[in-house]
Amino acid sequence: MPSEPTPKYHQKVYPNFSLKDKVYIVTGGGRGLGLVMAEAMTEAGAEVHCFDRLKEPDPEFAVSQEIANRDHIGSLHYHHVDVRDSKHLDDSVSKVTAHSGRIDGLVAAAGIQQLKDAVDFTPEEVTRMFDINYTGLFMTVQAVARHMLDFGTHGSIVLIASMSGFVANKGMHSATYNSSKAAVIQLGRNLAMEWGPKGIRVNSLCPGHVITPMVEKNFEEVPDLKTVWTKESMLGRLAQPEEFTGAVIFMLSDASSYMTGSSLLIDGGHTAW
Repeated sequence: MPSEPTPKYHQKVYPNFSLKDKVYIVTGGGRGLGLVMAEAMTEAGAEVHCFDRLKEPDPEFAVSQEIANRDHIGSLHYHHVDVRDSKHLDDSVSKVTAHSGRIDGLVAAAGIQQLKDAVDFTPEEVTRMFDINYTGLFMTVQAVARHMLDFGTHGSIVLIASMSGFVANKGMHSATYNSSKAAVIQLGRNLAMEWGPKGIRVNSLCPGHVITPMVEKNFEEVPDLKTVWTKESMLGRLAQPEEFTGAVIFMLSDASSYMTGSSLLIDGGHTAW
């Protein structure tokens, strides 16, 4: 007797996390969290172009690039780009798409932080923070999305926001940074609404406290800060950059095909108290 046909929902159960043959831009990819995520993306098969305002990337970039070229399916490339320079940014995105013949998405991780009492911030300092953390991010997303729309690409854009977009961080006086990240989260929702019908998904990844060069600088400025933040984590520790690679691969890949307009919090339980 012929066997019964397999129900449709059993035909392909395991999600597709592959980024093979896809092309992405990662801003803030010269070091820190951005670089770690970019390297993981090459392991998943992607061609990754890192944009950063550093004239030369951190020495760790060369190590990641060698690993990607030797052991991974994808490849890693560096471009000196300041997201505040819209013309150079647009030109750089166009060069990537012309070289690769496609663009499948973006991880917008470029950002700065400044610890200072709110009453002491100058207008210039506030403007600089938002120029990089919000306006530069917006212009990067816009530049990439234009090409995705022109190509008719169904892809994914990940905005690196922060749990600081939801809460005030105990021990850290940085009203401008936190409010810039809240703006990024709200931007993601609106872009998801506009571009969802056109096949572009937009989500925000919101990390908790991660040990990066930027955070290490915070610890130098505020000696007790690491102790305070460690106590605020339900896991009793701070995160390592590698602990966010799974999330970004998920958010970029078809594994998250029905996810858009969302904010994924990975904070060691910090905001769940």
